[in-house]
Amino acid sequence: MGADMSVWGLIANADPIVKIIMFILLLCSVYSWSIMIQRFMVLKEAKRALSSFQSDFWSGIDMSKLYTSVSAKPDELSGIAHLFHNGFKEFVRLRQKSTLRGEALMDGVERAMRVSMTKETEQLEKQLTMLGTIGAVAPYIGLLGTVWGIMASFTVLGGVEQATLSMVAPHIAEALIATALGLFVAIPAVVAYNRLTRQVDATLSEYENFHDEFCGILHREAYS
Repeated sequence: MGADMSVWGLIANADPIVKIIMFILLLCSVYSWSIMIQRFMVLKEAKRALSSFQSDFWSGIDMSKLYTSVSAKPDELSGIAHLFHNGFKEFVRLRQKSTLRGEALMDGVERAMRVSMTKETEQLEKQLTMLGTIGAVAPYIGLLGTVWGIMASFTVLGGVEQATLSMVAPHIAEALIATALGLFVAIPAVVAYNRLTRQVDATLSEYENFHDEFCGILHREAYS
């Protein structure tokens, strides 16, 4: 009876090394999809929170009241609400010192907001490097399985005087499956990485714009 040439049959009967490579690619696929789903949800929530806070901030509400509102749940602060909270908190604290005014006051505020900005950037970019790495290396992992499968084919050929296609077809087929799995893992990861990176950059650009606008408002207060 000939070898089972179905996809599942080829995987089940593949060389142990090729099986390990396929298993690694499967784990990479599951992990990359978990990152994609989680990051898309995080960015969706960040966009919603950004829009909500901007509406409140530009509604004309008194900043002290807005600060009190966002301070009610300090552990849940994120995005520009986090920037506003830390910036305004530092502004009030430094302004209470009668010796600090103008540039010295604003330097302290901007430092506090930059620290918050760095933390928010880290949160938005979390695990994106891993996603990009999976997208970059998955084809090469699949290629390793391909090379190993072809080597197995030549091993079979070297042990017989008259070779037939049926002898080498299973090894070649499992090698091609490894290549296909590598691409199956890499393509979604690369597409998602590029899209998520653009969304992160757009969100951070909004944060930077708010930082500049808010500092401009506090600047007028600092020199008044």
